[in-house]
Amino acid sequence: MSKSENEERNNLPENAIRVGAGFVAKERPHVVETLSTLGPHLGKWDPHDVKIDVSLHDRGGKEQRVILRTILPGLTPLVAVAENPDVTHALSDAKRELIRQIEHQKSAREPMNNRRLSATIRHPGTAARPETNELAT
Repeated sequence: MSKSENEERNNLPENAIRVGAGFVAKERPHVVETLSTLGPHLGKWDPHDVKIDVSLHDRGGKEQRVILRTILPGLTPLVAVAENPDVTHALSDAKRELIRQIEHQKSAREPMNNRRLSATIRHPGTAARPETNELAT
């Protein structure tokens, strides 16, 4: 893959993000800019197949809730929810939760031989097999 193709894959098209209920039109650029950093995490999928719906509930309430519904080819829809009195913080928290879910889905689908060694339950420096207690004959 060429550098320009790779950069295109890491850039989320603006039309992939649908800003829904709860947000006003003038907030769309801020929402799109905040969520555009999802691009590198979504690089595995064709950017034109990625759909992200973002909505805001209980606007002006104590705990405003941002909901990100994401459709990625080959996966069940992912839903990330975050509550915070500050809309920007709620949006960032929901984005972090979505990234966590995406990375979890990607690692669950990797072949076992390609998983990071840190994902094992063994600690560095311990034996791979338990010692055997052989009796001297």
